[in-house]
Order: sequence, then C-alpha cells, then structure tokens
Amino acid sequence: MARYSIGLDFGTESVRAVVVDITDGTIAGQAIIAYEHGVIDQALPGLSGAKLPSHYALQDPLDWLNGAADACRAAISASRVSPDDVVGIGVDFTSCTMLPALADGTPLCLLAPHRSKPQAWPKLWKHHGAKLEADLINHVARERREPWLARYGGTISLEWFFPKVLETLNHAPEIYQAAQVWIEAGDWFVWQMTSGPFPRCRPEELVRSTCQAGYKAMWNRQAGYPSREFFAAVHPGFADVVGERMPGRLMAPGQRAGVLTEEAAKLLGLRALIPVSAAIIDAHAGVPGSGVADASTMVLVLGTSACHMINATVERLVPGIAGVVEDGILPGFFGYETGQISVGDAFAWVARTVALSHAELNQRAAQLPPGSGGVMALDWLNGCRTPLMDAGLSGAFVGITLATQPEQLYRAMLEATALGMRWIVDTLIEAGVSVERFVAGGGLPGKSPLLMQIYADVLNAEIRLAASEQSVALGAAILGCIAAGEAATGFRSIVEAIGAMARVREDLIYRPSGAARARYAELYGLYRELAADGGGTVAAVMRRLREAAR
Repeated sequence: MARYSIGLDFGTESVRAVVVDITDGTIAGQAIIAYEHGVIDQALPGLSGAKLPSHYALQDPLDWLNGAADACRAAISASRVSPDDVVGIGVDFTSCTMLPALADGTPLCLLAPHRSKPQAWPKLWKHHGAKLEADLINHVARERREPWLARYGGTISLEWFFPKVLETLNHAPEIYQAAQVWIEAGDWFVWQMTSGPFPRCRPEELVRSTCQAGYKAMWNRQAGYPSREFFAAVHPGFADVVGERMPGRLMAPGQRAGVLTEEAAKLLGLRALIPVSAAIIDAHAGVPGSGVADASTMVLVLGTSACHMINATVERLVPGIAGVVEDGILPGFFGYETGQISVGDAFAWVARTVALSHAELNQRAAQLPPGSGGVMALDWLNGCRTPLMDAGLSGAFVGITLATQPEQLYRAMLEATALGMRWIVDTLIEAGVSVERFVAGGGLPGKSPLLMQIYADVLNAEIRLAASEQSVALGAAILGCIAAGEAATGFRSIVEAIGAMARVREDLIYRPSGAARARYAELYGLYRELAADGGGTVAAVMRRLREAAR
C-alpha cells in the first residue's frame, strides 16, 4: 500500500507543502503559497497611516492558516495521492516567530480592540524591536550568574522569545495583560491542527516543541525554564510569565502532538485523525532532510539567513552559539545551533543596490579572483549572530575605490559569509566540538555554484549537497512519518526513516582548489583582524550609528 507523509515548511515569505513517499523520500507533489501580507514592516494591514518603526517585522497569522490550506490542497492535487494514503504530518517554522493569543487560540491581533496595536501581532524571527529587553535579560542573568546562560554562549539574542514578550510588557502592557498564551508560531499552528482551529482550541491540548523552547526560550530538559525569581528580577510584572501565560506540554520533534481534527482536516483537504508531529525550527528540519543522522557533520541550511547545525556526543559551552540542547535536533545527541543573520538577504541587497540580477552578478563575479580584486565585506547587515551575538552591528565594505565594480561588491559579500562561517567552525573546534564533514541544503546551494565553491575553498573542505532541493520540508515530512508510528510506517527509529527517505548527492561534490584555498587563508586572517575584539573600533562606530538612527 502506498503511504505518504506531508511536510509543511513555513518560511519568511511563504509556506511550502510537500507530499513525500515514505518508502524512498520521493516528492510526489509540492506547492508553495506566498503569504498575502508577506513581512509586515511598513504599516499594519488596513492602517496605512501608521508607519511601523524600521526594526519591526510582523506577520498575519491568517496568512499561515490560509497559506497552509492552499499549499496542502495544491500539493495533494499535484501528487494525485489520495488523502486516505497520508499517514503523518510534520511542521517546521521560522523561529523565534511568536505571538500572543487567548486561551482558545485566538491571536490578539484579530480582535478589534487590539488590531491597531503592533505589539498584538506576531513578531517574525527577524523583528528587532527588543534590543533593550535582551540587554536587560543578559545583564540580570550575568549579575545573578544564571547557569543556563552558558548554554547560549553567554548571550541571548533580541530575536528570542522572552525579549519579545518583555518588549510587549514594556511598550504595550495592556496587550501583555490580555495575552493568556504566549506561544511560538510553530507550536500555535500545530495547536490549531490538533485542537482547533481557533476559537475551538483548548489550552490543555497545547504542545510546545522542545526544539523551539530549548533554542529560543532558554528551556532545558533537566532544569526547565529560568526561575520565577529570575524573571521577577528582570521586571516585577514578568515574574509569572511561565506559570500564568505559557501553558502546554513539552514534546520533541517527531513525537505525536495529536491528530488532525475534523475542522483542520477540512481546511487542509485531508482526512481527520492523521497524526501530527510536534513542531521543529525550519532550519533544524534540514538536518534529517539532508540525510544526516550522525555526529560531527555540519549541516549548512542556506537561505535568507543561514543556520549551521551539528550533532555531538558531548556537551560543550561554546561562546556565541545560539544554543546547545540535548535531543534538540536528533535524539541521542547534543544539538548545536549557530547562524548568520544575513546571507541571501545580503546578496539580494547588493543586487538591488546595483540594479543587476543575481544571474548577471554571479557570471561577472565568477571571473574575479579570490579576494574580489581587493574588496572585503563584513557580512553583518542585520547584525552578527554567531559568534558575537550582537544585533547592533552592521555591514561594511573595505577597499572600495573609484574603480570598484558591482561584481566586486557582490563577490566580496559572498566571500564574507564564507569567512564568517569559517569563524563559526573554528569557534566550535576550539571549544572541543568535532566538525569533520559538511552538507549544504536550503534554497541557495542549488542556485549558486560559485557560492558553494567559495565555501569549499574558504573551509578547505569538501561540501556535499542534500539530494533533495526541499531538504527542510522533507525533514518535516520525515518527522511526520515518525509521529505516525512503526505500525503505520514500518520505521522503528528516526535513523531508519532518514536512511530511507533522505540522502546526500554523490554526483556533485565541491572540493577546495589549491590556489584559492591558500589565498582565502590569508583573507581569513584579515577578516578576523576586522572582527577582532568584537569588531573593535569598527563595531563601536557601527553601534553608535545604529543607535543614532533609531
């Protein structure tokens, strides 16, 4: 009997649905639907007169539900698969994307009294309005010597869960008080599928992902969330944020969060009672989706931003990482997350600025030697995640002259992201985490052979590509398969499922070239000089400029 699993992959601008044959990982059908409102960063829908601050990035939760419904129906139609043959559903989501809701699952932004208030809307992962709140949380944690801080490299990011919640308490206390549930968007969507959709959801049926909680909300399997005393020290009104406003059970990705309700099944065009997996962060789904089920293999998920993840058998406290979480990516391992905030976004900015296409710029840049003819970039256009964890930084070009051409700027930015990634790898190795192999997935590897060759040269290592161009969505489908259980799939473990459904390409391997890797070794030294001491004088000026522009 044919059996299929569905992966729902929620990105920054769109949602993708894939229908996957569980016997070999073949994608039988897929569809992608752009969110109607995209990234809300100019004005709230229907309220064009009120401009949002430049560092805001919001979304509409109805875009997620409607987009998933359209994408799932279109993917099923394209696959010609019967809904009766779907055995499981997996969900991955950008993180930390989060929202305030009522206890019945209704997002506050959909209620008339709150619709005109930005803090009532879901905050996208790249919303940067919580800088002061993140600074305060870090300051209090260091003063109190909170032990959990070391698992995040000594600094938490303004992009994470609790800074964004505290931002609402500080700027819109009435919204904070109205919020009965603070929740990650991935968990909210799974809640809608297994208990709703709203306003039918019941808080006792809410499942929170250990992946999202562990990497973005300072949760630990042994210790739980930070203590009530810590939150009270941050803000007296924040003391009971976990106890009063974060109901739900914690489950790992691949565990069954519940089954599809009749109403949710009608929305997606599926049958009811299909098992649904607990959610996973989108980039993290790229690990199983890339065919990686072991330790010491770094998976590079390259898209708008970049997330570099690796499993290890040991826990090490590494400066600037986004977290080390037990069973955070795959069971039986300590999962390390690192990342770069601007990758595809940075390339797109250069292309827009010089008014040339990526194809044209790639063609021209490929003719340049390593080093872009004397131009070097700092790739911090949206801040630096690993290893500096500083959203106050910004990008820069060094070596520009009156003769500098657009392709030099473009290649310099490609090279900067590669040099930044090597810095991440070196940081892990220096802390005792083994990094031996590389597999790349996400949207960029298949689009830019030049980028992948630069990465291989800078890392002085071979890079293999995920066989599936939709490795993230495939990873979500694999987790849906695991949630369905052995009786439905025949798989006794996630390792078996990964082995059957995902793999790396053997026909295309990027290998370092001698001359280029030697030149990049020199350039890496210069990059590290620019970034020394947290960026030194350059970074200090960047921070002052950004603060002055707020």
